[in-house]
Amino acid sequence: MIDSSLSSVVVSSSGDESHPPENITDGNSDTFWISTGMFPQEFIIRFAESTQVSAVTVDSYNVKHLKLEKNTAQNVSQFESVTEQEFEHTEGHLQSNTISLNGSNATHLRFIITSGYDHFVSVHRVGVQN
Repeated sequence: MIDSSLSSVVVSSSGDESHPPENITDGNSDTFWISTGMFPQEFIIRFAESTQVSAVTVDSYNVKHLKLEKNTAQNVSQFESVTEQEFEHTEGHLQSNTISLNGSNATHLRFIITSGYDHFVSVHRVGVQN
């Protein structure tokens, strides 16, 4: 597991001051980032340096479809698609999904939520395994 201090959220498509995007990488599933409605919603996580990633775990609520992209550049452009996932609806508790990246190198990971089970979704934690 990569220490959350090594990664930070550098871009998010929406924000709520009570539930900011920084909550995604604080390691605490009790805090979260919440969307402000409408899709797609996205956030980008940056690592301090190019990092080998074997898998990513996403703890969320009401996320239906997620696209994951990566890059190895220093800026947040030129992403390549890694995978797309459909998440199961879990009424009343968090969704926890592990997505394999097969040891890919990445400087940034872009998470694009294309649809949800409700108008609003929340992401409680993103864990990265190397």
